[in-house]
Amino acid sequence: MKAIGTFEVTAFEPTELTPQPPVVTGMPVGVSTMTKSYAGEIEGLSATLFTAAFDMSTGAGTYLAMESFEGALNGRAGAFNFVHSATTGGTDRTDEFFHIVPRSGTGELTGLTGTGALYVDAEGGHHIWFEYELG
Repeated sequence: MKAIGTFEVTAFEPTELTPQPPVVTGMPVGVSTMTKSYAGEIEGLSATLFTAAFDMSTGAGTYLAMESFEGALNGRAGAFNFVHSATTGGTDRTDEFFHIVPRSGTGELTGLTGTGALYVDAEGGHHIWFEYELG
């Protein structure tokens, strides 16, 4: 099955958490928390732990995000975790990874497995889709 939706980042909060012991590299690493709201066939909200090695001056970096989602996929209610990451040289998006965490589903989403993707369009709109199975 497939569910398609849009999302909006409703909060992005950098934390004081840094890698220990401190190691100096060519790009700083930071940890933030995010909140997102979803609409469409994917409806609900998520709480996200967001880690990135990112250079603000060039726009280059890599991120890794673990999201805890609560809501519905195609009308089936529950909660689950998913992970995603990508790399950018500043103008591109490569090495994308997106996966639903096995055995994390609850409610009508118990047994959920699958993958998906997200992207930002040219106008700045945020889009997401899940390709999934319920077992």
